[in-house]
This record gives sequence, C-alpha cells and structure tokens, in this order.
Amino acid sequence: MRLHLGLALAASAALWGCASVPAAPSSTAAAPPQAVPAAAAAVAAGPAEAATLAAIERIRRLDPQVRSVIAIDPTAVEQARRVDSGAVRGPLAGRPVLIKDNIEVAGLPTTAGSLALANNVTGRDAPLVARLRAAGAVILGKTNLSEWANIRDNDSISGWSAVGGQNRNPYALDRNTCGSSSGSAAAVAAGFVRMAIGTETDGSVICPAAMNGVVGFKPTVGLVSRTHVIPISESQDTPGPMTASVREAAEMLSVIAASDPADKATREADRRKLDYAAQLDPNALRGKRIGVMRFSSGFGTDAQFETALAILRERGAELVEIKEFKPRPGMGAAEFSVLLTEFKAGLNDYLRSSPAPIPVRSLADVIAFNQANAAREMPLFGQDIFEQAEKTKGLGDPEYRKARQTSLSIASESIDGLLKRHNVVALIAPSRPASWKIDAVHGDVSPGGGSAGSFAAVSGYPHLTVPMGMIKGLPVGLSFIGPRWSDALLLSLGYAFEQARAPIPAPQFLRSIEESPMVAPGLQPQLRR
Repeated sequence: MRLHLGLALAASAALWGCASVPAAPSSTAAAPPQAVPAAAAAVAAGPAEAATLAAIERIRRLDPQVRSVIAIDPTAVEQARRVDSGAVRGPLAGRPVLIKDNIEVAGLPTTAGSLALANNVTGRDAPLVARLRAAGAVILGKTNLSEWANIRDNDSISGWSAVGGQNRNPYALDRNTCGSSSGSAAAVAAGFVRMAIGTETDGSVICPAAMNGVVGFKPTVGLVSRTHVIPISESQDTPGPMTASVREAAEMLSVIAASDPADKATREADRRKLDYAAQLDPNALRGKRIGVMRFSSGFGTDAQFETALAILRERGAELVEIKEFKPRPGMGAAEFSVLLTEFKAGLNDYLRSSPAPIPVRSLADVIAFNQANAAREMPLFGQDIFEQAEKTKGLGDPEYRKARQTSLSIASESIDGLLKRHNVVALIAPSRPASWKIDAVHGDVSPGGGSAGSFAAVSGYPHLTVPMGMIKGLPVGLSFIGPRWSDALLLSLGYAFEQARAPIPAPQFLRSIEESPMVAPGLQPQLRR
C-alpha cells in the first residue's frame, strides 16, 4: 500500500498517515496542523519547496480515499529549501520521492506495516535513501504496503497493513492495488509524486505498477543495496523504482545502483551500473528480435496486447512468436521453501540488529505479538506463512539448499533457454490482468496470469512493466524481461514503446468502475417497454 501544509508542518512531529490512516500509538502520533492553501503558502517558495508543498497538499486532500501514504517526513520542506538555496545539488534535485515503509529513513519509523514495529525509528538511512538524498531528492515520506511485504498469510488482502489500513486503487477505490509495493504504486498513480521506491521478492513491484497504471522496474538482484531494508529473501529481494515514466525510472536507477560492502550481492554493481537515462533511445526497438510469450498472455488483455505488438512492429521490432513453453516442474514449491527459510533467517537478523526500542527481536516474537494483539493485527486474516517459516531449520539445512538450487536452475534456465532458442534479446507479455476487487471475505482472488514474472524474480533477472492500455477503465501493463544485467536494454526498449504509445487516462478516484460512464450504461436494462 500503500506545506508546508502551513509553516507549522516543518516543525511538527512525524505525521503518521497524514489524515489518511488511524493514529499510531501515542508515542509517535501527532495531530496534523491546520492547512494553508498551497498556492498561498508557496508564494515565496523556490521550485523545490513549491513542488514539495504541492505534493503534501495533494496528499492531504486525496489520500484519505487512497491510503497510500503512512507518514510525511517533517523535514521535507526544509530539505526542499536546501535544494532551492543551492546547498544540495544533483540529478534529482528538488524531486519529491516516497519510500516504501520497509526501507529505513532516518527520523521516521520503519514498520513494514506492522504495529510490532511502530517504534522502529533506527536513525539510519538505507544506502539507497542516502544516495537519493545526495542526488538532491526530497524524501517526502513513507508509503503503505501489504503488511510484512505480503508474506504473513495465504489469505491476506494485498495493500492492507495494520499501520496503514487498506490501500485502494485510484482508478476505482474498490479495486485492489496488488502487493506488496501497493502504496508506492498508488501514490504515483494518484499524482502525489512522480517517483517512489518499492521492493520486490516476486511480483511486488511489477504487479502493483501494472494494476495502478505506472512504470515499475525490478532491477537485476545485486544492482541496488538491500541494507537496512526489512528482508524476505536474500536470494530474490531488490528495491526498484516506481515512477510516472520510464525516463524517471532510469534516472532513479542511475542514482540508487551501487555496490555496498554490507550487501555481498552488490559486489558487481559498481562495475555493471550505467547512466541509464543517457542510454534511453526512442529508436531502441529498431531491428531488435523480441520474443512474444503467448504462453503467458490472455487473462482479458488480448486486445491491448495486440495493440502493443502493432506498436512494437511499427517501431521496427522483429517479433518472434513463442506459443508454448513447458519448464521443468517444481519451481513454485521450491521457491516457497526458499522464501520461508530465508525470511526467518533474515528477519531474525534484522530484528536483533535494530537499535530501536522494539518489542520483537525474532520471528517467534512477532508471531506472539500478533496473537496478543489479534484484534488489531489479525482482524481479517491470520499468519499461517509466519508459522510455517518459524518451523524451518536454517540456511544450513540441506533441504533448503536443494530447494534453492532447484528453483534457481529452473528459473534461469527457462529465461536463458527461451532467449537462446529463439535468438531474441528480450521477452514480452502482459504483466498481469486488470485489477480485481478488494475482497475481505475471500482474500486476494486474482484471475491469474502473468506467471512469467516469477522466472525473472527467482533468477534475479530484471523485469520492467510499462502501461500498455486500459480495460473498461482499468490499466494493464506490458512486461519486458531479459537476462542478468540487461537493465539498460529493458529500460530503453520500454522507453521506445512508451514514446510511441498513446498516453493512458489519469485516474478519477471512482468509487467503482461500475459507476464509470463507459460501464454504468451497460449495466442498465437494455429492453425498454
């Protein structure tokens, strides 16, 4: 999930959710100050301060419907003023950025959406956040997410957290934002910011971005540091940009990509990283052989996909049909086993090392906390995945090691095999179906589809989704998947497609798609007596 509202804001305590979520425990709660019209407050403001004021004012007005923002950074306006004064410069100077609330930002709690971490104020910036600051970005605040990045329970509702409540899709407020980077995607779609950071283990950047009509990029695992990010999987986790355009995703990636001595997965990052924005080419599709994954298409997106394919052909791509694909069985079960084991190990390490006065220092403590606070933490679903993870035997378990080898080999062989067999540089497919309704009774009831993204997630390969079109008023995305370290290529291919594609409509915050002008008449009686 997931301005100087007046001059008082800069000096106020952190706003838990602005006006959009229930107050956190009294130790961190603060009442929002009276708002001053943004235009009046920004009369003497420089461009960075004006942009920050406008963003906070829009969040104040509209986020109570969307619940995408958990906290506004009380230093945001001062950050912007430093940019306007020339004290801070850089490629992202003055750009407001929101950060998913499983990533540490100095001065704000990092909760993963859980009340157990309501006081997890570590005083640290994650390295990726520090790099954004150094590039001049204004860290505006934290976004809602699927609690614990959607690994707590099999019957969870994407976009829900105890801290942030239920995040909603700006295109239709009764529709799912997908998870777990739900708030980051919805905040960009709603126009609160043009840039946000999400994280992905398997689908948590790509699915929310596609369903909210924004760009989402999951980099090659190891290109961006995971230090001070609440973990799920050492093997698969990566932060990534969620933005209003491919160029902005490339600009963000250029800043946050870097080696980090504390994250051994990033040892190649400095050698591999590029100026991704400089690599963008509107003619990048010309002469490129691209594999069309028909086996991973359908689920209501056929018309939009065919339009996208026509655009790709018109821009000079040579499309290669891949109608069938039968990978070796067993990847899904093996991946789940890996995630359970790595989650317990990684979370225990994170909780033990937090310098904040939190009441939980292990997964077992979190399970007990949820049981003791079930009315607030488990009002709609439980924690069966947590309980399964707690039973795992650690990273030295031979069964874990076997499962990791199985899942990784199937995933990487699948992508590499398709690329080599069909002599293509990248693979494309619809990212996911259009958003389904939020369902508190049955949990997430997805129409299915978009499974090819799991191969990229498990193998650690890059994956880009770009808005492709609309289905009855709901956005759907087009996925570009490539081999390890093909990040620049995928961004450039997606950029070329984006430049040729007609803009998709902005969200209207409808209560439901059934009330939209294009759908509502069709629901009325068609036979007049």
